[in-house]
Amino acid sequence: MMDIIIVAYGKIKQENLRALEQEYLKRLQPYARIKIEELKAESFSKSGQEAAKRIEGERLQNHLQAYKSGNVFLLAEKGEEFDSIEFSKKITSLTTPLVLVIGGTLGYSPEIFKAYKKISLSKLTFPHELARVILLEQLYRAAAIDNQKAYHY
Repeated sequence: MMDIIIVAYGKIKQENLRALEQEYLKRLQPYARIKIEELKAESFSKSGQEAAKRIEGERLQNHLQAYKSGNVFLLAEKGEEFDSIEFSKKITSLTTPLVLVIGGTLGYSPEIFKAYKKISLSKLTFPHELARVILLEQLYRAAAIDNQKAYHY
């Protein structure tokens, strides 16, 4: 059974996206132990974006200290791309917890971006709440592929 930690900024506010999140978490229960850890998103003004990004970066770096032994990946549009089968093989072969980080509205501080490996869900940019649902769906798809369930055709 996979151990997966998703680190994200803020809560999902839209009710329909929260319902989808819960649906995929329920579907994943037989295949993975998933923990979602929500960090406080820093509010910002147009002139304070860099400061907010730095504060969020420090907050994330401190939070990730607990996962030194895990496989930490940032979700980023410039990350490594996989098709669903390749993604399934990558994550199901891991022997330590998989930690997937969804950045906040402003993305990652340069220090965080340099420090960790990156995975891309797409070259497109998604709102972080939607990215969380897409990630959960892809994790479920990966588990279904690994367990030869009729979901991925």
